[in-house]
Amino acid sequence: LEQFVTNKMIEYGAMEVETPIMYDFKHPSLSDYLNRFPARQYLLNSEDKELFLRFAACFGQFLLMHDTQFSYKQMPLKLYELTRYSFRREKSGEVCGLRRLRAFTMPDCHAFCAELNQAKKEFEKRFKLSIEILNEIGLTKEDYEIALRFTQDFFEENKDLIKKLAKIYDKPILVELWKERFFYFILKWDANFIDNQKKAAALSTDQIDVENAKRYKITYVDKNGEKKYPLILHFSPSGAIERVVYALLEKAFKNQQLGKSPMLPLWLSPTQVRLIPISESYVLKVNELTKEIAKHNIRVDIDDRASTLQKKIREAEKEWVPYIIVVGPKEIESGILSVRDRENNRKVEKMELSQLIEKIQTKIKNKPFQLLPLPQNLSKRPQFYG
Repeated sequence: LEQFVTNKMIEYGAMEVETPIMYDFKHPSLSDYLNRFPARQYLLNSEDKELFLRFAACFGQFLLMHDTQFSYKQMPLKLYELTRYSFRREKSGEVCGLRRLRAFTMPDCHAFCAELNQAKKEFEKRFKLSIEILNEIGLTKEDYEIALRFTQDFFEENKDLIKKLAKIYDKPILVELWKERFFYFILKWDANFIDNQKKAAALSTDQIDVENAKRYKITYVDKNGEKKYPLILHFSPSGAIERVVYALLEKAFKNQQLGKSPMLPLWLSPTQVRLIPISESYVLKVNELTKEIAKHNIRVDIDDRASTLQKKIREAEKEWVPYIIVVGPKEIESGILSVRDRENNRKVEKMELSQLIEKIQTKIKNKPFQLLPLPQNLSKRPQFYG
């Protein structure tokens, strides 16, 4: 999931950077921001300094841009970082599973734009990109609601952009209209996932920042050779990685309530195919099938433990394995596999190994691949208890 979002941002044209997680609370630019927009940051004392842990990538990226020379020719200039980690000192009663954490992984992209028209074009482009990314992850427009916030003045002068955003989303949008600006941005949107307890959690977001370039003394050279402050767009294309996983799990539960089998998208399933030999004498043959499947960048494992066949199938179901295949003499002799397809309501379909591989490859096309992070044979895995 992290790799997928990062690849999308690099394709978009952002330069990947890495910035510190700890900053001096007394830094003039940072203290001005923190005093105006207080957050629940973790504080640390080291010798004579008061330090804090970042809650966003803004601080490091803005300090980096303060020391960067660039002109209108390089704009919009885009920086991207996948923060491992960002920190918020949430109260004990507020911490909730993967929805709200004290440490989280946040894809964070800033675009530095020369003027408002350029910022508006980039804002619209990123709005479309975020919808595309969420959709490819497995969250459609039916899974989240968009909220827009802007000032009265901005709306009167830029109705065209607001209408475009509404048309792109093609669903009702919640709007918060301010008479005066009291944050650092003039326009912001959030994609809010509504879970099964009817609680909202923000995923993707973007905003047009009109203050922080001056606060951090970030300047660019315009066509006339003069130094100007850019507009800054703050963008998270997916929201925190942990929160995306929470949204996918909540969606799976919602589907289960509708009579469907709960599951993760195939490309994100830890094990995509599980082979279950009918007895120990077929383990070697199953190993050959496993090698062939794994050659095609498919995560496959073997349940070769000393347990009953029904228990192995039941455990594979509990793990939401998308494809379960029991292998015995008929399958070895005929080359035809009985594939239990979780997405198709666990129906068993007869197919050759090559057909199964082709089917999976079609479904996971253009998605990044990670190797199976555990021993391929379940008998080799330790048991974890918590």
